[in-house]
Amino acid sequence: MKRLFLLMILSVTSVLCLNAQTKSLHQLQQEFVDLRCGMFIHFNMPTFFNEDWPDPDAAPELFNPVRMDCKQWAKAAKSANMTYGCLTTKHHSGFCIWDTKTTDYSVMSSPFKRDVVKEYADAFRAEGMKVMLYYSILDTHARLRPKCITPQHIEMIKEQLRELLTNYGEITALIIDGWDAPWSRIFYDDVPFEDIYRLVKSIQPNCLVMDLNAAKYPAEALFYTDIKSYEQGAGQHISKDTNRLPALSCLPLQQNWFWKESFPTTPVKSPAQMVNDNIIPMGKSYCNFILNVAPNRDGLMDANALKALKEIGKLWKNDGRVATVPEADAPIISSNIAKYQPAEGTWSSDYAIMDFANDDDFGTCWNSNPEVKVPWYSVTFEREKPFNMVVITDRNNDRLQEYRLEYRTGGTWNLLYEGKAPTGLRVKIHRFDTVWGDAVRMTVLNSNGTTSIAEFGVYCERR
Repeated sequence: MKRLFLLMILSVTSVLCLNAQTKSLHQLQQEFVDLRCGMFIHFNMPTFFNEDWPDPDAAPELFNPVRMDCKQWAKAAKSANMTYGCLTTKHHSGFCIWDTKTTDYSVMSSPFKRDVVKEYADAFRAEGMKVMLYYSILDTHARLRPKCITPQHIEMIKEQLRELLTNYGEITALIIDGWDAPWSRIFYDDVPFEDIYRLVKSIQPNCLVMDLNAAKYPAEALFYTDIKSYEQGAGQHISKDTNRLPALSCLPLQQNWFWKESFPTTPVKSPAQMVNDNIIPMGKSYCNFILNVAPNRDGLMDANALKALKEIGKLWKNDGRVATVPEADAPIISSNIAKYQPAEGTWSSDYAIMDFANDDDFGTCWNSNPEVKVPWYSVTFEREKPFNMVVITDRNNDRLQEYRLEYRTGGTWNLLYEGKAPTGLRVKIHRFDTVWGDAVRMTVLNSNGTTSIAEFGVYCERR
C-alpha cells in the first residue's frame, strides 16, 4: 500500500509539473499583452529620501510606513480597471522589502518588520489581479557594482530570486532593472543573463522575464527579454505603426518614480492622456501599458493619485484582447562570443571598419566599399568553440538579400547556410545544431545597396 501511495503521489506531482509547463512562450506573451494595463508601484528606501537614488548605507530605521495599506493600493488599481501590479522588491540601493535570509539590509531590520511583498501580493490577488515583481541587479549597498562583482554577489542574486519566486505564489512576470544599462554598467557577461533566465524558468516556468534595459537593442528582435520594454521618461517610445513584438511601455503618473514631498500638491498627469495616448493605442500595437503610482511615507497613495485612477476607470474599460501578437523568434539570452574578437572583412573606410560590426554597439556599422562585388566579413576566436546561433543585424531593413554563412574547423571552411535572408527586417537569426569552430564568415551574395552590418553575433545557447 505504501508503494502504491508513493506511486500515486509521484504521478500527481508529475501531472502538476507538466500542467505548469504547458504554456508556450508565445501564449504567455499574448496573455501579458491581453492584460492591457497595470500598476507599477515604486515603494522602497527612496520613498523616505525625496530622491530616487538614496544613500546606499542609509539606516534601515528610516523605512517605517506606519499606515501602510496594500489593500488601498489594490483597490486603487482596480478602480482604474487595471489587471495586475508590480512592486519594487529591491531597488538600486539594495534595500529588500521582503523577509529575506540573504542580508540584514531589509524591512525585517526596520521598525516596520512586516513583509511588504507578501502583503502586496495577497492584496492584489484578493482583488483578482495578477502579481508581478520588480528586482534590481545593481545593488550599491552590497557593493554589487561594475568591476566589483564576485561569485558571492551572483549567488546572492540567485538566492534572492529563489525566495521571491518560491514564497509568494504565482508570479506572472519578473521585471529586472539595473542590468546592461549605460548608467549601471553591469553587463550580461558580468552577471550571466542565461543563468538567471533559466533559474527563473526552473522555479516558475510560466513567469515572463523582462529586462527594462534593452533599449540599445533593435526593435525587431527580443534580445535578453521575453517582452520588449520602453521607458518613456528615458526617451524610449514604441512605434505604434511598425512594432511586431510583445511589448511593455511604462510611465509614472506623478513627476517621478518614487514619492516626493511635493506630490500631494502637484497635479498628476492627465487621465485622458493616459487612456487615449497610451492604453488604447498601445493595446492595438501589442503593447501593455504600466502606470506607476508611488505610495507616500505612510504607505498610502495620495488623494490626487486616487482621484486620477478612478477617472481612468471611468474613461476606459478593459475589454481584453484587441490584437493577436505575431509569433516571434525565441529571445536571444546567451553571451555573444564574437563580441570584441578579431574581425576581418573586405575593404572599408576607417570610419566604418570591420571592428564596428562586433563592438556591442548597434549604432555603429561596418560598411563594405561599394566597389567590392562580393563583400565578406569574418570573426576569429582564440581557439575552437561550440556555437549554435548566428545573428546578423543589418543597418537597415531589407538591405541584405542573400548570403552564405560558414564556420572553420581544422583549417577547413564548412557551410552553415546559403540562401535568401530569412526576413526583410534588420535582425536575421540563424539557429542550428551545435558545431565547433575557430572562425565564422559571412559572404554577401546579393545586397540592396552597400553592405552595412551593425552587429554580427555568435552564440552558444543551452537547449
